[in-house]
Parts: sequence; C-alpha cells; structure tokens
Amino acid sequence: MAEAVWELLERVAGRAAPMEELRELRLAVQAVPPAALRGRLSAQHLTALFQLLSVDDREQVAACVSILERLLQALDPLWVIRNLREELQKGLFHPDDSVKILSIAQVGRIVENSDAVPEILNSPELLRQIINCIGGERIAVAKEAIKSLSRIAQTQDGLEALFVSSLLSDLKNVMATSDVVRYRVYELIVEISSVSAESLNYCANSGLLSELIGELTGDDMLVRATCIEMVTSLAHTPHGRQYLAQQGVIDKISNIIVGAESDPFSSFYLPGFVKFFGNLAVVDSPQQICERYPVFIEKVFEMAESHDPTMIGVAVDTLGILGSNVEGKQVLQKTRSRFQSLLSKIGHQAKSAPTELRLRCLDAISSLLYLPPEQQTEDLLRMTESWFTSLSSQPLELFRSISTQPFPDLHCGALRVFTAIANQPWAQKLMLDSPGFVEYIVDRSVEPDKASKDAKYELVKALVNSKTIAEIFGNQYYLRLRAYLNEGPYYVKAVATTAVEGAE
Repeated sequence: MAEAVWELLERVAGRAAPMEELRELRLAVQAVPPAALRGRLSAQHLTALFQLLSVDDREQVAACVSILERLLQALDPLWVIRNLREELQKGLFHPDDSVKILSIAQVGRIVENSDAVPEILNSPELLRQIINCIGGERIAVAKEAIKSLSRIAQTQDGLEALFVSSLLSDLKNVMATSDVVRYRVYELIVEISSVSAESLNYCANSGLLSELIGELTGDDMLVRATCIEMVTSLAHTPHGRQYLAQQGVIDKISNIIVGAESDPFSSFYLPGFVKFFGNLAVVDSPQQICERYPVFIEKVFEMAESHDPTMIGVAVDTLGILGSNVEGKQVLQKTRSRFQSLLSKIGHQAKSAPTELRLRCLDAISSLLYLPPEQQTEDLLRMTESWFTSLSSQPLELFRSISTQPFPDLHCGALRVFTAIANQPWAQKLMLDSPGFVEYIVDRSVEPDKASKDAKYELVKALVNSKTIAEIFGNQYYLRLRAYLNEGPYYVKAVATTAVEGAE
C-alpha cells in the first residue's frame, strides 16, 4: 500500500491531478501508518499538494486537506516549518476554512517541538495572521487559532513574542472587531494566565486582564454573565485566585450578589456569580469561603427555596459541588434544620420535576451523600444517614422507583445515588431490609443498555469493596455479588438449546 502512495504522489507532483487520482491517494494514505510514510516524502510532493489548494473546487480542496493532514503527521515539525513556511502562511489566507484550520493546527504542532519554536517566533507575519484568525466568522477557525496561540505562550520566548512586541497591538486590534471576538481574546488570555504565575503576570501587564475584570464588574448584565465564566476558569488555579483576591475581584463579586436583591435583571448574571463561589469553595476552603462571604451560602439557599427552575438548578448544582468534600458537608450541616428541609425539597424535585432538573438533583444527592471509607467517622455516618432520611419518607423506595423508569439517564442517576451510599453500613442495612432489593441489584435483565450495565456494575463494585458488606449482607448474598463482579458488566448467561428434527 505504501508503494501505491508513492506512485500516486509522483503522478500528482508537478501537474494538475485529476480528481480520480486524488480520491485514490486520499484512500491510500489513510490505509498506511504515518511511520511508513517517513523517509521518502519530499518538499516537492507536499508543495504540489498545497498548490492544488488554489482552485475553486470544494471537492479537490477537501481531498487535498485530508491527504495533507495525514502526510504532515508523519513529518518532523522542524522539517515542516523549514520547508513549508510559505505554504502554511498562504493557507492562513485561504478562503476555505478547512485550509486555515490545517495551517493553524500545524503551527500548534510545530510549537510543541522545542527545537522548532524559534522558527515560529521568527515568523511575525505568520503569528499576526493566526491572531487575525481569532476574528474569523467560523468558530472552528477561531478555536484552532486560540489553541495554537495558547501553545506558543507555553514558553518564555512565546510570552515575550505575544505580549512584549507589536503582536500585542494586533491582539487589541482584533478585539475591536466585535463583542464576540473580544470574548474570544479574553478566553485566550485566561487560558494563558492559567498556566503559571509568570504567564499571568504577562497577561496582567498587557492590560487585557484588567479589561476583562472591568467588564465583569460593569453595568452590562449580559456582559457580566459572559465574563464570569472566564473568571471562574481563572479561579481554578492558586495563582489565579491570588490575583483575583489581590485585585479585590472576589469582594466585588460578593457585593454584586448582595446588590442583586434590588436588580430586576440579576437573573442574567446571578447563576454564574453563585457558581463562581461554589467552584471557589471547593478548590480553596469551603469553610473559609462561606465564613468570609456569608452572602454566598445565603443566596444558594434562597435560590434552592425559590420556584424558579433555572435558579433551583443552579443552586442544586452548587450544593452538589460544595458538598463534594467533607469540609463542605460540615458547612452545610451547620445550617441544621434549614438544610434538612431543603433536602426534602430536593428529594421532591428528584421525583417530580422536569427530567433535566431531576437529573441535576440526582447528581447533587450522590455528591452530598458520598463518604470515602477513610472519612467514615460515626458523626459523619450519622450525618449522611440523617440527610438520606430527610430526602423522603421512604428514600430507598423513591430512588428504586426512579431506577425502574424507562429513561436511561434517570435510571443511571438513581443507580449513582445507590453507589454513593453503598459503602456505608447504615445504607447496606437499609438495602438488606428492603424486600427484593438485593435481588434487584444482581438481576442483569433490568439493565437495557451499556450505560445502565456500567452504572449497575459500579454499584456492585462499591458494595463488594466495602469492608462491612460480608458481615451485613451475609455470605450468600456477598458471594452472589462477588460472582457478578467477577463476571464483568456485560456477562450473559449461556442458554442451552436443543435442535428438534424437522423444526423450521
């Protein structure tokens, strides 16, 4: 097959190839491993294919792009930039977006090679055109440009090139194209800032981070809603959180939440602001965040207690995030009866709300109730048991009824709740005492699809791996669970059949 590739390449090189030959070549290169293509590929072969892109024939362009993607994979990035720099640069101006994406993706691959990075950084026109691609109409082109520029910024020299040269002016100029493009540049800045404290300093000194924060705390409600998602991404890193704290951004967000009471348009941005604090609490310290910004936890409860499905969904998600670790669980436990009554509402929503909200409730419940074995103290086990019983008058039956409904997502969501509590002794006793429950767990016939089989298998695994399961379930049930685990999630019992003479 490799020989067929060479023959076709030789025929294509240096002349306008008929479409039939390009189709053959496209199929041939897909069938050959990239490693087998190395060695005999020349700049002449590839330049000929790039030249075939300069036609107004979508089928020919698509075929050449597909062939080039495969062939370029086989080549050393340093060789590519040294031999095909001009072709890549022309590709960035091509009217077909797939050619732009091909060129930008190659630049992204080249800058991952430390030897090839200087070649790219010494090509300011190439970088300038990639920056301009952020302003393109097609989001796929802009995303590829952001990805490549983010890779370029992984090195000190790359940061210098982007932020301490005329390219910074190009970034600012492309931002002026439209609101959408401005947010794309902010996305790039946040991505670069998240890499390291040094990267963040370059972005801060460029003035672009300050602009983002200015828009976040400005008066435009829709802009706030967009910007808070990016600032939340920045808060995922320790140096990002430190920067936001030093700039007073976290305090400003808290004050905006306080002022949301009197703002008729707060529903546009409030969900994002609350999610910001939820994420901040998990990566930092739930107790410290909730003590320093009490408005956050108060607003989460208000939203959960409201009648607005959108607000309830955000609140439930946030409670699930907050309660995903022990410290967060303890913060919620301190609110005592208020959280207990809120759990009752969440249990009701899991049973009766529209499907999407039911799923979010089930995921939050799983997160709230899960306790790693090493953290299962008597107090914490009592707490998760009391939370479980607050969800409904018969919580085990509630989730069992959800798990038997003919909706795979809900079915799996309910199984994940059982999995979350499966390693806790009180839950194992409840399961054993519920008529037919253990039989339901080991019954493979009730799982109609792969996702359901996987979810059931995770439940069985959680039970078998628990240190208390053999004692509580007894040897007979324990051995059945062990057998299920050993057989795997997709085991089908063989059924013997007898052939009957004369049967159809």
